[in-house]
Amino acid sequence: MDEKKTHVEVAEPTVNVRYLADYMAGSERKKRAIAEACKYRPIARLIQHNEAKAAIGAAILAGPFDVQALKDRAKFIRDKMAADDHEALTNEANADYVHRFAMICGGMKLPNGELSPGKQYPAKDINGVKVAFKPNLMVRRPNQKTNAMDLGAIMFRYAKGKALPPLVADYQSAAILGILADYENGASDVPHKALCLTFDGYTGTFYKAPGAAVSMWANMQAACASIAERWPNIKPPKNSIL
Repeated sequence: MDEKKTHVEVAEPTVNVRYLADYMAGSERKKRAIAEACKYRPIARLIQHNEAKAAIGAAILAGPFDVQALKDRAKFIRDKMAADDHEALTNEANADYVHRFAMICGGMKLPNGELSPGKQYPAKDINGVKVAFKPNLMVRRPNQKTNAMDLGAIMFRYAKGKALPPLVADYQSAAILGILADYENGASDVPHKALCLTFDGYTGTFYKAPGAAVSMWANMQAACASIAERWPNIKPPKNSIL
C-alpha cells in the first residue's frame, strides 16, 4: 500500500511578496526553511486569514470604524458551524484577527488617499523566480507637483500575540514599491513610497516604504537570483513523502 503523500514539489522557483520579505530579514537557517517551504508545499491544509482580511478591508473602505460591528463580525466567524477541526481552527484564527483589529482600529491613522479594493497582479518573473503579488487595498491620490496620480498598495500582516518585526515590514513595503513601479512603468500613476504600506494587524501600524526602499528592492531582486540558483538543490523536508 502506497504511503500517503505529505508534500507537493513546485517545479519552478516561486515565492510570494510576504515570504520574500521574511526571507530577506531572516537568518541563514530561516532562509533555508522558507525556500524549502516554497518548493515543497504541504498537502495538509494551512490556516488562512482570508475571511478576516476581507472583513478588515471592507471596514477600512467603509469607514469610519464601527467597533461593535467588528466585534459582532468576529463573534459570527467564531461561532460558525465547522465541518472539521481544520475549519474550526481557521474560524478561530480569523475571529481573533478581526477582534484584534476592533481593539486597535480606534487609534489608527489611515493613509491620505483614495482607497479601493486590492487586486491580484500576474506573477512577476524576477531573476528566475515567479513572485506573486496580491495587495489587500490600493491607494491613489493627486500629486501636488505634477498632473500624475500617486499610487500605492497596502498588504496586511498578522500574527496572534506578536508585533510584525519592523525590518520585515520595511522589506515588504520596499517590495510593494518596486513591483508596482515595474508594473506601472510608463503609466500615468506613479508609485509613491508613502503609499506603499505594510499593515501590522496586531499593533495597527502602517509601515511605509523606507528611504532605502530602492536599494532594498535591488537586494531582493539579487536574492531572487540566488533562490533560483539554489532551487534545484533544495532537499525535501525530513520524513516528507512526495
